[in-house]
Amino acid sequence: MKYKADYKNWVPNGMIYGFGGAAAGLAAVAGVVKNKALSAILSAGALGCGAFTAWCIYANDQFSYDGKRKLSRQIVEGTAEYVTLPEGGVGLDVGCGSGALTIACAKRNPQARMVGIDRWGAEYASFSKVLCEQNAQAEGVNNVSFQKGDACKLDFPDETFDAVTSNYVYHNITGKNKQELLRETLRVLKKGGTFAIHDLMEPVRYGDMEKFMEELKDEGYQDVQLIKTTNGMFMKPGEAKLMMLAGSTLLLGRK
Repeated sequence: MKYKADYKNWVPNGMIYGFGGAAAGLAAVAGVVKNKALSAILSAGALGCGAFTAWCIYANDQFSYDGKRKLSRQIVEGTAEYVTLPEGGVGLDVGCGSGALTIACAKRNPQARMVGIDRWGAEYASFSKVLCEQNAQAEGVNNVSFQKGDACKLDFPDETFDAVTSNYVYHNITGKNKQELLRETLRVLKKGGTFAIHDLMEPVRYGDMEKFMEELKDEGYQDVQLIKTTNGMFMKPGEAKLMMLAGSTLLLGRK
């Protein structure tokens, strides 16, 4: 039987089962305890877990590659549209996860090659190098490779790649200055190479991105843009808030 690409879901089934089970368990205990105050607290917890379970079910369906909305697919393929590689060029996808963006970029650039890196930590146990390779095989894409890597310190010399990209990665890296992470990614980009980085770029996470954009321009970067993707480009404003993706922005440009 032919293997079908499995890019996983940003809201996994395990989360649904976990919060659903917690809601049921809390409700059951609340129904038998005799202390009214404790029962009220447990009931409130059950309601909270139940509400979050409902959100998880809805979000899981919206993000699913096989669902009606296919939001994840739209975001990945929409970001890949900005990754253009020259003949024989090589692009880098930082934090490739299940390989979705790496593969999408490789499909759009059959004359070039894409490299996907990820730390594939325990907190993302369903993602792995093997999964990425299986997905590439399922998609019939041969111009990709995957390897372990750290977005905080890329194991590549300066100016290695013709393009760099990333999708919803840096906001997950705690304790690190996000603009410094961007600098590290841009370090490995060749002069003249392009970048397309999509993430939750609110000031609370990223600081003043308008100022950062101007700094890049002053340093010689060209065509630098910040494009909000929650204005109907990838998703509508209300949808972005509901999906906890408000602040989604593309940083584009050329070194």
